[in-house]
Amino acid sequence: MADPILHIKDAYFFEVPKVLWQRHYTSLYDVPKWLRDAEPDVSLEEWNHALTGKILIPQPFGTPRNLFERGSGFCISKFMILETVAALVLYFVLKRFANVVRSDAPPKGRWNNMVESVVIFIRDGIARQAIAHHADHYVPILGTLFLFILTLNLFGMIPWLGAPTAAFAVTLSLAFVVWLTGFIAGSRELGVIGFWGNMLPEIDMPWWLWPLKFTILVMLFVIEVLGMVIRHAVLGIRLLANMVAGHLVLLAILGMVVAAGAAASSSFLPTAVIGVLGAAALSVLELGVAFLQAFVFTFLAALFINMASHAH
Repeated sequence: MADPILHIKDAYFFEVPKVLWQRHYTSLYDVPKWLRDAEPDVSLEEWNHALTGKILIPQPFGTPRNLFERGSGFCISKFMILETVAALVLYFVLKRFANVVRSDAPPKGRWNNMVESVVIFIRDGIARQAIAHHADHYVPILGTLFLFILTLNLFGMIPWLGAPTAAFAVTLSLAFVVWLTGFIAGSRELGVIGFWGNMLPEIDMPWWLWPLKFTILVMLFVIEVLGMVIRHAVLGIRLLANMVAGHLVLLAILGMVVAAGAAASSSFLPTAVIGVLGAAALSVLELGVAFLQAFVFTFLAALFINMASHAH
C-alpha cells in the first residue's frame, strides 16, 4: 500500500483525506471478506489504520483480489466510475448544445459560446486540416475523442481522483476506436477488399516475374499491417506516457518534502518551500499538457482515418 506508483494506478477505492473518512471497525468480520482473504494476518487495528481515508467501491458483480487487482466477476474500479461520469457530463452538455443548433437559433450565453468554439476548433483546426474529403462527417467522433480525453485528463488534476488516461486499458481502447473508425470509413469508401488492398503499391513487372512480384507484395502487406498496428498502439502509449510522466515528476517533488519531514532534517523548511512552489508550477504545466495531449491524440486520429479512407 505504500508503493508510490499506486498514486496513479487504478484501484477499487477513492482516497480522501483521512480526517474525512475514519474507519472504526469493531470486528474483523466488519472488514470486507475479499480484503481479509487477501491479507489474512492483518489485525483489526491495522485494518482500521490502513483503510482510513479509503472509500471502498461496492462490488455487486465481482470480487477483487485486493485493493488494486481484479479477482473474479465484473469488478467496478475508480477509473470506470470516472469514465462513466465523464461520458454522462459530455452527453448532457453536447445534447443541450445540439438542441440549440437544431432550433436554428444562434448559441447564446457563455456556456453555449464556449462549446461552439470547441466544436468549430475541432472542425476547422483538426478535421478539415487532416482529412481530405468529407471531413465534416468525422467531426462527431473526433469531437467525442477530444472532449472525452480532455475531461479524463482534467480529472487527473483534481486531488484524490486520478487520471484514467494513465491506464493502458483506457488509452489502448481509445486507439482501437480510432482504428475501427478508420476501418469502417475505409471499407465504406474503398470496399473491404479495397481497404486492405490500399496498403499495396502498384508494381509494374513483367508477367514472367510474377513469383517475385507476389513475394514482394506479401512482404509489403505484412509490413503495412504491422505498421498499422504499431501506429495505433503507439497512439495509445503516447497518451499514457505523457500523462504518467507528469504525475511521476509531481510525486517525486512532493516525495522529497515527505522524506525530509520523516527524517526530521533541518532542511525540511527549504525543501517544503521548494517542493510546494515546484508542485504548483508543474501543476500549471500539467494543465497545459492535458489540453495538448487531447489535441495531439485527436489530430493523429484524424490523420490515421484519412490514411485509411483514401487511396494512395
